[in-house]
Formats: sequence, C-alpha cells, structure tokens
Amino acid sequence: MIRISLLPLFVFSLISIANAQRPWLDTSKPYKDRATALVSEMTLEEKISQMVDQSMSIERLNIPEYNWWNEALHGVARNGRATVFPQAIAFGASFDPELIEKVGNAISDEARAKFNASLAIGNRNRYAGITFWSPNVNIFRDARWGRGQETYGEDPFLTSRIGVSFVKGLQGNHDKYIKAAACAKHYAVHSGPEEFRHEFNAIVNKKDLYETYLPAFEALVKEAKVEGVMGAYNRTLGEPCCGSPFLLQDILRDDWGFDGYIVSDCGAISDFHRFHKVTNSPAESAALALKSGTDVNCGGVYKALDKAIEQGLVEEQLLDERLVQQYTTRFRLGLFDPAGSNPYDDISTDVVDSDENRALAKEVAQKSIVMLKNDGVLPLKKDIRSIYIAGPNAHSEEVLLGNYFGLTSSTQSILDGIVSKVSVGTTINYKYGQLPWDKNINPIDWATGSGAKSDALIAVMGISGLLEGEEGEAIASDAKGDRNSLKLPQNQIDFVKKLKKRSNKPLVLVLTGGSPIAIPELYDIADAILFVWYPGEEGGNAVADVIFGDVSPSGRLPITFPRSIDQLPPYEDYNMKGRTYKYMTEEPLFPFGFGLSYADFTYSDLSVSRISKGKAVAKVKVKNNSSIAAEEVLQFYISSPIAGQGDPIYDLKAFKRESFQAGEEKEVSFDLTLAQFHQFTDEGQKVVRKGNYQIYVSGSLPSNRSVELGAKSKTTITVNARKLMK
Repeated sequence: MIRISLLPLFVFSLISIANAQRPWLDTSKPYKDRATALVSEMTLEEKISQMVDQSMSIERLNIPEYNWWNEALHGVARNGRATVFPQAIAFGASFDPELIEKVGNAISDEARAKFNASLAIGNRNRYAGITFWSPNVNIFRDARWGRGQETYGEDPFLTSRIGVSFVKGLQGNHDKYIKAAACAKHYAVHSGPEEFRHEFNAIVNKKDLYETYLPAFEALVKEAKVEGVMGAYNRTLGEPCCGSPFLLQDILRDDWGFDGYIVSDCGAISDFHRFHKVTNSPAESAALALKSGTDVNCGGVYKALDKAIEQGLVEEQLLDERLVQQYTTRFRLGLFDPAGSNPYDDISTDVVDSDENRALAKEVAQKSIVMLKNDGVLPLKKDIRSIYIAGPNAHSEEVLLGNYFGLTSSTQSILDGIVSKVSVGTTINYKYGQLPWDKNINPIDWATGSGAKSDALIAVMGISGLLEGEEGEAIASDAKGDRNSLKLPQNQIDFVKKLKKRSNKPLVLVLTGGSPIAIPELYDIADAILFVWYPGEEGGNAVADVIFGDVSPSGRLPITFPRSIDQLPPYEDYNMKGRTYKYMTEEPLFPFGFGLSYADFTYSDLSVSRISKGKAVAKVKVKNNSSIAAEEVLQFYISSPIAGQGDPIYDLKAFKRESFQAGEEKEVSFDLTLAQFHQFTDEGQKVVRKGNYQIYVSGSLPSNRSVELGAKSKTTITVNARKLMK
C-alpha cells in the first residue's frame, strides 16, 4: 500500500485560500494587478497615510511601515556603516561607465544587506529602506552651485552615460525583481541658486531644454528603466516642477513612457502655496501635485488630500491611481513576497565595506584624480630622503566624504596614504599649517619655515563640505551652500606662497573640492597640481598611488574651471549662452576634458567610413610613446557647420577609456550613428546640419587652451554627415 502525505496538499490549499482572500499576495499575478487589489482594500484614511514619505503601517492588511526617503549618492548614505566611494563628481571625472556600474552594483549589495539586517532588528527608520533618491543628474551649469559636487558634471552626454550605468548597477539585472530602486533627480532645470530654490522660476528656451537639461533624464528613463523620478523645488517655465503637467505627464509619462513612481523633493509641494504662490492652501497644493502626476509626497501636504477631496478639487479615483503606481515599486522590490523569493533576501552583511568594495572605492579614486600640471616633479620616488606635508586638508576626514555620505571606521586621509607609501627611512614632517578658511590666531609661524630642509613639499589645500553643499549643510558658506567666489580661501593662497618662498623646494599642490577652484595665483609657483575631489574612504591611498607613480593619473575634468566668477553669466540665468565648454568663448583656467598623464600619447590616422544607412565607424591610432603603462581617455567631439553660431563650439559625442602598455599602439574605433551628429533647433527639434562637420579625437577638449596646458595630441577630419549617413 502506498502512503501519500496530505500535508503538502493541505499547506498548498491554505496558501491558495489566503491568496484568494488577499490576491495581492499571489506572486503569479502582475505587479500592477497586485497593487490595484491591495489599494482597493484600503479606506480613504489608510490611502492618505500611504501617500507621504513616511508611510504608516496598516495592521489589518499586514502592511508594514515604510520610509521612502533613502540616499545612495556615492554609497549607502546617512545610515551607518557602508563603503564611502568618492563623491559623484569624481564618477564623472573617471569617464568610466563600466566602472561606475560596478559601483552601483556594490552599493545595492550593501543596501540589501543593510536592509535585511535592519528588518531583523525592527529598524524601519528614514534612510534604512531601499528606495534611493539617487542619482543627481542635473547639469552642473554654473560653478557657484554648492550641490554641483553631487552631479556628474556639465556635459549632458557624459552625465547620461555615467548615470545610466549607475542606475543599472543599483537596480540589478534580475528578470523579476529590482535590487534597489534608483531615482533620477531633480527633474527638471535645477542647478541653483540654493538661496532661492524654493521660489525660483527657471526660464529656459526650448533649445537649451532639450539639448542640455533633459537628455540625462531621458536616457535614465529609456535606457536604464530608472524606477523613480524626483521633481525639483523650483518652477520651470512658470510651473512648479512637482505640479507641472508639461514635465510630469507630457514629457515624462507620454513622450518617454516612464512607468515608475514620481516623488516630490522634500517640502516642495508646500512651496506651491508658501513661496511660489500658485495655490492658496495645502489642499489646493495637494490637488495640483496629485493631478500633475506626483505619486509620493516627501513632506506632509498630502495629508490634506481628504480636504481636497471634500472640496471637490480632486477625486479619490485619481488618488487610487497614484497609490497603485507607488505600490507597484514596492512590489517590484519584493517587499510583499515571502522571504527568500528573490536572491537579494540572502545577501550577507559581509559585503558591507568589504575588502572588495574598498578596493573598488580606491580604483574610482585613482581613476578620477586629475593632474592639472606637472613640471617633471611627479612622480616622487618612494625612497625620497625627506618630505614636508602641510595644509588643513592633509589629515582631514571631512574632505574625504563630500556630502550625502555613509560612515566607515577605517578612512585613509591623504597624510595616511603618503606615510604608508614611502620608505620607512624617509623623514616626514607634517604641520596643519593653516586653518581651512579663516586666519590663524597665533602670530607665530613655524609651519612655512619647517619645509626648507625637505626634498619636496606637499601642500594639501582646497575646500570641503563646510564651504559648499546643500542649503543649510555648508556651515561656512555665506551663500546658503553656494560659493560667491571660486578662489581658494585667501589664507590658503597666502600660506602656499609663503611656503614656496621660504623653502624654494619642489611643491606639489593637492586640491580637494567638488567644484571648480580658480588658482591663477598659485599655478606658476606650484611644480605639480593634482585635483582629487572628495575621494572617499580610500582617497588617501589613491592620492599616494598617483604621487609616487604606482598609478598614472588618468582622470579628466567633467567641468570647466573658469578663471573667476567674472567669466560666468548671471547665476540666475538658465540660458546656456556663455556656459560650459560648449558655449563659453572666453579662455578658461582649465577646460572641460582636460587632464595630464605620466605617459605621452599621440593620436594619428583618424578615418571615418560608412558601414550602412545611418551607420559609420571612426577609427584612430593611439600610441603610448612612454616606458610606463597607463590608461587614456579618448574623447570624440564634433563641431557642426554652424559651431559657435548657435550650435556648440565643441560637442562631446563619445568617449572610451583604454589601457596601454609601455610603447603600445592601438587602433580604436567608435561606432557612429546619426545621433552623433544631432544638433538642436531653436524649437528644440533634432536636426543634422547641411555642410561639413569637423570631427576631433583627443585626450582633452581640442581647444587651444588645452594645448597651452600640455595636452599635446589631437587628430581631426572633416565629413559631410548627411552624405555619410544617407
């Protein structure tokens, strides 16, 4: 007699009954169907409780509380232990999308591990979830913006490539679940001033809107399938961004096909009636945001939706639609499926700040460091007899972090990195030397005189999050986080001058910061200059690797460094005329795309050939003429037939990071499509111009200023794009 256990059938029957009673638990159903079923069970009061960033629990439906507000700009942020990668602007300086996808993947691994651990101890607080309000793909159009450090720079194409890779890494590649939910912010036309962000109206023409401000958001939506989009504080073309049918419906949903959730920036909906004055009450503001497409309110205005419904300003059915949209994201994350349903439930906490992730953070820092000058001083020898290190940022943890950062128990300051790199027989002297932004109180100065007996001086200067950042964050900023001057603090300038004068030894100037720093007073007296951004927890080791030649510098500037604010248009003007490398006619201090190497590269034999209709290929020979291995960032620019007369002077259309052995020559190719030749009309329409396009391939912006600064090689060719692509 064969005995058949009835227990599995019994359990299956119980599950089937439960799923029939609660269809949102049926994992075989589409996410939106499950979300719709769940929302249909809620009372109006319960629905409204779910519309804000701190979503309350609904015990009768077994819905736990959930906080939507989480940050992961360059590592899981504001939530304890995590790998602290270099600040986002350094991602742009790496010109390495493949590397940044690895970073996104590492961050979401840590995020899931931390989320699992948080649930185990009942921590559902802000910053403990897995809906991350990153990345920031606004265009760093003005060097004064304190939050520019959060972006990938001033170029829409570079920003798109880095942003798409980051989102893909963060969200994962599972066919059913997303590992973490990324969010493109701040949509749209948002980049300062911080002081007026709650009331400002960004007036922008259609050409600049579609050429500069929207491409990165479009790429993240269409290519990376980003799960969230955050509306900005400001108005754009008269409409508050979180209450703009033009931005949220016409463009985002209808034109681009976005199918994720839309969240307001924190407090942005209250700005409707408080500062923008487009509504008269919280109820009116809630109705406007809901109608326009905002699914989640970071803030408390959506608590007035009951009054908005009572007053006939909005219907409950629309509330249901918005709630279904945001709950679909929670279902995609697997938050309502049995434990173990997705592979991310089992990610161990061993990944958090692991050796592998620390190594990745170090690699990003290495590849983002930009050498702005080198008169043959670098690299220094590790067995150098003596070094003198001075400056407020040499042993500062603050300058490693940037903003929106996590924490680790093992950061490596620049001083730490240098000390660990040199021979144990090397004499090292270190003095703080100068306060970060204020004058020294003690009139006695030993610091500048102590360097006279050393073989080399390393001055670690620059700025930090104390001087630039978000409204209220940068406590030493007199412009609510922005910068009124691009200069180094005057006391640092004076200190470096005095240090060089009293010692007259080779001077290596290391600068930290997240935005352009104008140093015309120091360029000539420094023998070498490194710009290292906010380089993360392994930043000190990465800087030392470059100083002592273990790594050849290969970072490139993702932003133009003006000589001063005098070269910039008015901060409040969102017109792109005179801005960024594309439209700036004055000679900058350092151009976009610039960066030197220890190796010597030459470019030659650029050719372009048609493959088929709408497709071509560009090929170029690149040779490393030096005796060291190094990486080079190849940059592909075009200039249209009307460049500088409406179209950009130069326009980055492709780039590649390539490794070269000593003496190695490679033929590198770029696949071309019609998109590489697109320019924008005044009406915001894409067009390929009649006449000849100039193509450039080089290791820097192909400008005269780049050549003056030491960028030796470029190659160019003329093509008729219409004939080439027909």
